[in-house]
Amino acid sequence: MMIKAAYFPTIIYAKDVNLDNRLFEREVIAWADKDKGVKRTNMNGWHSTTNMHEIPVFKPLVKELFKMQSEIFQEEWLDSEPILGNMWANINPPGGYNRPHLHPNSHFSGVYYIKTPKNSGQIVFNEPRSTAHMVMPKRKENKGEPPPHLWREVRVDPLEGRIIIFPAWLWHCVDPNQSNDIRISVSFNFLQKGFNV
Repeated sequence: MMIKAAYFPTIIYAKDVNLDNRLFEREVIAWADKDKGVKRTNMNGWHSTTNMHEIPVFKPLVKELFKMQSEIFQEEWLDSEPILGNMWANINPPGGYNRPHLHPNSHFSGVYYIKTPKNSGQIVFNEPRSTAHMVMPKRKENKGEPPPHLWREVRVDPLEGRIIIFPAWLWHCVDPNQSNDIRISVSFNFLQKGFNV
């Protein structure tokens, strides 16, 4: 019998929460109307300043992020406690997208979805092991889709009310918004207490 073990996995965590997204939507739009924001990986969209976690109206979201991140710390055998390094809002209008990037100087990064019209842009995660790209074997075409442990790219639909948290070193991007409405999300970075000096 063949022995099979899966080592070096990359875990992407997700959790659905029940928050007032219509309130968040109004607040983010009002924020964007009075603040030009910053330019990072966002193309044709708006990226707020990174102090969103300090704004009182978003405290219920911050509480849920800490709760989930604490669960992840337990799951990953991490000592100490999580610290929210920064947090910001994103508005991607039709055609807006985010270029491939990662989040340096953080342990975990994530996204929360406030408003996600259909076809408003999947988040795409790429194979993190650079050496795995040295060989691109031909897969069997008549067997259907290969199992997830063989994927080189993972595409995740944005769902309103969902938090996704992943290792900050994992390359990702956001596809162009192909809907006729805006897509609103929140991004954030967590550190481990003791590493934020």
